[in-house]
Amino acid sequence: MYLNCKTWFSLRYGTIRTGELVQLAKDFGITSLALTNINATTDAWMFVQECQQQGIKPILGLECRNGAGFKYVLLARDMEGWLSINRFLSQHLQTETPFPDVAPRLPHTFVIYAWGARPHEALAPHELIGIRPKEMNKLFRTDTRKHAGKFVILQPLTFQNEESQRLHRVLRAVDNNLLISQLPPEQVAGTDECFVSPHQLLEMFKELPHIVQNTLRVMEQCEIVFTPGQHLNKRRFTHSREGDKQKLRELAYEGMEHRYGLHNDAAKTRIEKELAIIDLHDFNAYFLITWDIVRYARHRGFFHVGRGSGANSIVAYCLQITNVDPIALDLYFERFLNPHRSSPPDFDIDFSWKDRDEITRYIFSQYTPEHTALLGTVATFQVNAIVRELGKVYGLPKQEMDKILENPYEVKLGEDSVHQRIIRYGRMLDRFPNHLSIHAGGILISEAPIHQYCATHLPPKGFHTAQLDMHLAEAIGLHKFDILSQRGLGHIRDCIDLIRANQGIDVDIHDAKSFMEDEKVREALRTVNTIGCFYIESPAMRQLLKKLRCDDYITLVAASSIIRPGVAQAGMMRQYVLNFHAPEKVEYLHPVMKQLLGETYGVMVYQEDVIKVAHHYADLDLADADTLRRAMAGKYRGQQDFEKIQRLFFENSEKLGRPRAVSEEVWRQIASFANFSFSKAHSASFAVESYQSLYLKTYFPREFMVAVINNFGGFYNRELYFRELAKTGAHISPPCVNNSQYYTSISGNNVYTGFIHVEKLEQAWIEKVLAERAGHGPFASIENFMERTSPKPEQLEILIRTGAFNFSGHTKKELLWKSSVLLKNDPPEELKPSLFREPSKHWELPHLAYHRHEDAFDEIELLGFPLCSPFDVLQHDQQHYILGDSFEQHLGETVTALGYLVTLKHVYTSKKEPMCFGTFLDKEGNWMDTVHFPDSLRKYPFMKSGFYILEGKVIEEFGVYSLDVFRMRKIGFFEDKVKETGTIKGSLSLAAVR
Repeated sequence: MYLNCKTWFSLRYGTIRTGELVQLAKDFGITSLALTNINATTDAWMFVQECQQQGIKPILGLECRNGAGFKYVLLARDMEGWLSINRFLSQHLQTETPFPDVAPRLPHTFVIYAWGARPHEALAPHELIGIRPKEMNKLFRTDTRKHAGKFVILQPLTFQNEESQRLHRVLRAVDNNLLISQLPPEQVAGTDECFVSPHQLLEMFKELPHIVQNTLRVMEQCEIVFTPGQHLNKRRFTHSREGDKQKLRELAYEGMEHRYGLHNDAAKTRIEKELAIIDLHDFNAYFLITWDIVRYARHRGFFHVGRGSGANSIVAYCLQITNVDPIALDLYFERFLNPHRSSPPDFDIDFSWKDRDEITRYIFSQYTPEHTALLGTVATFQVNAIVRELGKVYGLPKQEMDKILENPYEVKLGEDSVHQRIIRYGRMLDRFPNHLSIHAGGILISEAPIHQYCATHLPPKGFHTAQLDMHLAEAIGLHKFDILSQRGLGHIRDCIDLIRANQGIDVDIHDAKSFMEDEKVREALRTVNTIGCFYIESPAMRQLLKKLRCDDYITLVAASSIIRPGVAQAGMMRQYVLNFHAPEKVEYLHPVMKQLLGETYGVMVYQEDVIKVAHHYADLDLADADTLRRAMAGKYRGQQDFEKIQRLFFENSEKLGRPRAVSEEVWRQIASFANFSFSKAHSASFAVESYQSLYLKTYFPREFMVAVINNFGGFYNRELYFRELAKTGAHISPPCVNNSQYYTSISGNNVYTGFIHVEKLEQAWIEKVLAERAGHGPFASIENFMERTSPKPEQLEILIRTGAFNFSGHTKKELLWKSSVLLKNDPPEELKPSLFREPSKHWELPHLAYHRHEDAFDEIELLGFPLCSPFDVLQHDQQHYILGDSFEQHLGETVTALGYLVTLKHVYTSKKEPMCFGTFLDKEGNWMDTVHFPDSLRKYPFMKSGFYILEGKVIEEFGVYSLDVFRMRKIGFFEDKVKETGTIKGSLSLAAVR
């Protein structure tokens, strides 16, 4: 009798959790229940699973509304009806068209209208009228027995009780952006939309038993037959399982010839083993679809990186999905896929952020929108946002909201009842579903139409997106393909294009093995010349590479893993570095452990180490060893299986003669490490990309840094990358109307800053300027520029002050004078291109003083930083400070340095006191690392970016030198210099001239 139940996935409307709804039904002995959320099917399969566990028959449906206006309830009679409902809802959501007053005839569905919406005499066989208990008095003139098959009980369920009804009102006010006192009645559910027990419902309808019977009859006719956990992804790439199997085999052996040659027995054995397991799980199509995506990317010239546990597979390596050799790195396929794993393998494919949308378009085109959707997510209310939203609902000023935010969970915050309500409802709404969003990169490709499982909507990105999140999709058997974007790949892709255009050289970026053996690249790694290179440019990573004297692939793979937050915080990074510097002091628990962990100096670094130790120390099957790893990392739910593997671990260890105490310690180390572990295959993928970046930076430094700048950097801000570009010897010019593009460009040794970096410059207008130049040639003068582009005064001033007319031979002040006169004398409508180009007028200009600082300060204002070294602008005696590269000579001494702040890393001590690590540049462009302990930081806090005088003691750890700062003072550009007039005059503006 419950045909209209909503959960909190009726966003900003319902208040009942899905499991709570089903438990409520269970408690009252209800045996059948319908879920009908408003314009959403998000938690349908969660509802089905909960019902199946509680022995309740689930019915799936939908409540259709235009805004707050109720239209009808749709119920699926079977899976085909559910497909029809999802298609109907998706069309409405994607086109943003209102639901019609009369529902179209959807196959295998029931439609329930509200009383009075349609005459019951005109209803089609599948259409019904819902009667709410409060509407029974309207039936006195209707012969309900004559039309008994047309009436059903419609008792809406939106909230649980009075408290949740008030929460519902708050949600409605948030949704409508209204004060709660202004909320119109039609925007709110009626007070009767709460739970009514079966006994109460029967009592209410005791005079109309035929309506009760018809309601039960309708519910009996609805039957959703679905078993979660099936393999619902697209199952065939060719036309048959055998065809897929043969296709994958052919591709694997073709790739083996390219990767290993024709006569590598180890590769053949590994390929055969993997193919057998892949086919056992019927995952051939999953591999082939991923191969197809990568094949298309290569065809389009798009660079990609395959990473994740997929890099454990030699088949993936041979198909060029990944570039990590699993044989060379001793990577276990069982970490990726094994006979005990029922879910598909996990491929993460990274593309440049500029290319990913085209890859996504290809996937939708190749596998059709009927079967393809982006994976969705459900964004939840967060604490600060809740307080802001509730503050608006109750009309609080910003100051009072800020007061509450200082301690949002403080129970007693004065005696203000409004404050108390905000705190109370804030607690109730924390992690409450708020709105639908898009997963970072997941794409679903299903065998059946995607609408068999969910509705889809159309976010601004323009791709159909599922009303399913990752966990719900995986629970029913829909597993995502991860198509991700990464700016590091944008650096590589654009750099290759720039090298080809600027030097005429084609780089084979996939030849990573030769990069690893290149002596210049090894030297760049040793000296950590890695700024701009993916994953190895941060101060922490650069210090770690120095400590490990890293110049080879294996060490870089390890560094990429141990720097991860969990591993580092657990102390394993420090232990690894200690053992690296004193390998003779490493004590191994057992000779087998020395064989297994010798490469990593006795420290478990990777997830694969867990598998390796369990397999070789305790003779566990590799599949069981991976199950153990997943269980200890909290990713496996089979407790009985886990206990069985634990028992097997100790039994096998005893059979092999391992001492019990040693076995217990090995088990303890596995357990303590598993939660922090990182996939070696993942680290290896990162390391390959790092080598690719480092090769380009080593041999083509100017093009590489321009590519980094055009992809908006990485770890650091863009100023640092311009500083790094200057180190390459490039001649960096400010934006120029005759040479610059919208993005930064390079020609030979000359680099022209892109207009994209200029603050407040209108993109649409400057692109028209560039189109005019491309179509009709360079600009002869500022007058010619104004004739051809009709600039707004403020846009023209910005260009002049950035140096965009330096080619004219006039100073900026002279150009501002000239442009001011031109703008005064020529009305805007007369500024049109002429048929014949007239010579520029000669202007007698007054003598205007010029100081070299003016250009730098214009650049600081308009670009955010000066193109020259900031030390060139600094008016301060810089002769008495030591440089970063001389720290080693002053170890243990107290010194004073002058640094330009690059970045800070704030951390807390074991006593929860704030401290930080600083990274600075000296006047020669050397790096200076600093440590600011709590006492120092408290006395001398940082005051944004700029120059700092740093006094402290030089300290060292494993060959890395830093300054333990005792005192610090921030200084300005004119610390020691004051002009004769007593002031420093800034640059002249067009407005000032006028």
